Amino acid sequence: MQVDVLNSQGQKTGRSLELPDEIFAIEPNDHCIYLSVKQYLAANRQGTHSTKTRAEVHGSSKKLHRQKGTGGSRKGNIRNPLYKGGGTINGPKPHDYDFKLNRKVKDLAKMSALSYKAQDGKIVVVEDFNLSTPKTKDFSGSLKALKGDSRKTLVVLPEYNSNVYLSGRNLCDNKTVVLSDMNTYDLMNSNVLIFTESAAKLFTDDSVEA
Repeated sequence: MQVDVLNSQGQKTGRSLELPDEIFAIEPNDHCIYLSVKQYLAANRQGTHSTKTRAEVHGSSKKLHRQKGTGGSRKGNIRNPLYKGGGTINGPKPHDYDFKLNRKVKDLAKMSALSYKAQDGKIVVVEDFNLSTPKTKDFSGSLKALKGDSRKTLVVLPEYNSNVYLSGRNLCDNKTVVLSDMNTYDLMNSNVLIFTESAAKLFTDDSVEA
């Protein structure tokens, strides 16, 4: 897959990169994408919800009245779940929602998401950002020139760059990540995928997986 390298103003530089077809031109697997996105969202759930059982609510533990001879039903203490203020039966308790997903499934999901972006022409390669200081206004202008009418962008860097990260963190329609942290959810949640030139070149390295 041949992609032109653009400058920060969205103009062609005359250079191009060949992205490997075994990553960007495979037959997408929708089920792997579904599983990967589901696992990502599940891992982000706090799972701190909690209800009190009859052993945890306040109230006397004394039996309300004797077992027999009253003409009424049998009753235990006031913490009985049937009474107002009593415990909750089978209520939610704190737990982890995350689940294991095989590495090959995650890799296939990311490659499928990248292939979808390539099919739709939503992959942009730009020269490395050279920001001496964090400047949101300049970074926002570059993104507008690169993404066109699209709304959400995902900027992928080869390694952490504090100036680029700080320049883009206040933009609600942009997310900046390192290539090694790129995940299927962010890929599918973005309208345009912007690789810096250095990040895109890493795909030609056989030692780097999707």
